[in-house]
Amino acid sequence: MLEIAKLKIPPAYQVVSKELQRLIVDGRLKPGEQLPSETELATRFGVNRSTIREGIRQLESEGLLRREGRKRLVIAIPGQEDISPRMERALLMHDVKFKELWEVARVLEPLAASLAAARITDAQIDALEVNLDATAHLVAAGEPTDGVDTEFHTMLAEFSGNRALMLSREPIGQLLFRPYVELGKQVKQAPRRNLEAHRAIVAALKLRDADEASTWMARHIEDLRRGWLLSGRAIEDRIEER
Repeated sequence: MLEIAKLKIPPAYQVVSKELQRLIVDGRLKPGEQLPSETELATRFGVNRSTIREGIRQLESEGLLRREGRKRLVIAIPGQEDISPRMERALLMHDVKFKELWEVARVLEPLAASLAAARITDAQIDALEVNLDATAHLVAAGEPTDGVDTEFHTMLAEFSGNRALMLSREPIGQLLFRPYVELGKQVKQAPRRNLEAHRAIVAALKLRDADEASTWMARHIEDLRRGWLLSGRAIEDRIEER
């Protein structure tokens, strides 16, 4: 007897969400424009308003829509705050290892430093120096520096002027630099070495020296691997959820 697999028909709200997403990505619905009302969309799609509402909720969670006021919905461009957490969760669910993250970071982080050296503004250098001052204060006080460390690398990627680099490295950086708190406790010299590397990178950026900035960042990322191993971890250990 001929076996025929059952058709897998997606729920109507997913069809609505996918079609609206297509219109946004194709540019037919542009960022900043107001989304038609639920009633108008329900009429156009031939479904009830609850289906439209569920499809809209899915697009909101993906950062493609944002609310302005209680009822007004406008088209939005997803930012790091929308993309990064989703990618972080996916990487954790794939049981990603320190080695895998580090192998990517040793390419992307020096690249970010190199590009930033050619494009950075004086105001952006000032922002990095504020970060350095905050880091130095925390190191002197023996406080955790993971927050300012992550901020430093995020700003550097932003100052590279390359949006593809900025968006792709963010979830990797967020996961890879998590261990700094524990490394600082177990490898006492780690926070100060980290601060020294950041200062050297900023000094190279001030000179607009791409090679020096990239070289120091490569050393910095290699130092992270050394610290990981000195703390008793194995290179194949997974990065754990906070």
